[in-house]
Amino acid sequence: MNTKLVQSLVQVIESLPPEDYIFLQGELIARNIQKTAGVCGGYARIRNTRIPVWTIISFQHQGADDVELLRNFPSLTLFDLAATRAYYASHQEEIDRIIASHHEDDIA
Repeated sequence: MNTKLVQSLVQVIESLPPEDYIFLQGELIARNIQKTAGVCGGYARIRNTRIPVWTIISFQHQGADDVELLRNFPSLTLFDLAATRAYYASHQEEIDRIIASHHEDDIA
C-alpha cells in the first residue's frame, strides 16, 4: 500500500468545502454498488463481489446487525454496508421486489 498517497488523499479530502465533501461521499457510495449483466443475475451488487444488495438487506430485515453481517461476509466493510443501505433507500421498491420474488421461490 502506498501510505504517502493515502495520507495525501486524506489531507485533500479533509480540506474540501462541505458541499464538495458531500458530493464526494455520494460519488463513492454510487460507485460502490454495481450492476453487471451476467453477474449475480444482473442485480445490484456490492463492489466487485458477488454479494447482491438484496441479500444484505434481506438479512438486515431478518435482524442481522453490522457485526453479524461483517462476520458472515468478511470481504465487506462498514462502508460497503453503508453504501448498501444508501442504495436501498433510493431503490427500495426494486430491492423489495427481488426479495419477495426469492421468498416466493423458497415457498414454491
